[in-house]
Amino acid sequence: MRQILLTLIAGLTLSLAGCAGTPDNLVSDSRDPYEATNRKIYAFNMGVDDLVLEPAAKGYRKLPSPVRTGLTNHVTWTSYPGTAVNSALQGKVENAALATIHFLMNSLTLGFVDLVEDDEPEREDFGQTLAFWSAPEGPYIMAPLFGPGTVRSHTGLIVDILTNPLGQLGEPALETVQLIGAPAGAVTFRGNNFDQINEVKYNALDPYAKTRSIFLQFREGQINDGDTSAPSAADTEFDQFFSDQKE
Repeated sequence: MRQILLTLIAGLTLSLAGCAGTPDNLVSDSRDPYEATNRKIYAFNMGVDDLVLEPAAKGYRKLPSPVRTGLTNHVTWTSYPGTAVNSALQGKVENAALATIHFLMNSLTLGFVDLVEDDEPEREDFGQTLAFWSAPEGPYIMAPLFGPGTVRSHTGLIVDILTNPLGQLGEPALETVQLIGAPAGAVTFRGNNFDQINEVKYNALDPYAKTRSIFLQFREGQINDGDTSAPSAADTEFDQFFSDQKE
């Protein structure tokens, strides 16, 4: 399964590398040079959302609240090993220790019940580690099934998938937990953010551009550990794009 995921993402990267960039006058954000191709992939992803993810999210939202909380807790628990490793790589010792404690304590319930009263660790991934070590962000890329990202964040995702400690312990049960983590995470994320995502999907003037703007701002906040006080270049260019269309 991990090889399939890797092939999907690597195939996308190679295919985009072979694509001609979108002409400058048709690009609404300078960080999105493959906008024409990305928009086609976004349309594909929305088709998958219509057929699979949104119906699954509706089913998730009908579950009793304790069950939804347990599923969300479990998905978060599977991310703790990666958070611990990437926090350590960024010198965030306290966050690495918190993630390790939460993972070990909650392993008694496979993460479905949160047994730790301490503060939650901040989630860290390898894309953030690459940013910490000053790796360039690269162009914005809309990946099939995996959604928005940049070359750096998608590269980090590949590394996180291949190196997640849950899949390296030689325990079939833990490997299975890791394999179902991605689809379970997609459904819980879609369900927990159902109204906000549908607002963009059905009511935004340009859902693709709005999704890109939200992602780039959100990612910027993650990279800066939650500090989004600085003006967002993505949002500025998003607003400028529509101003130009009105002239």
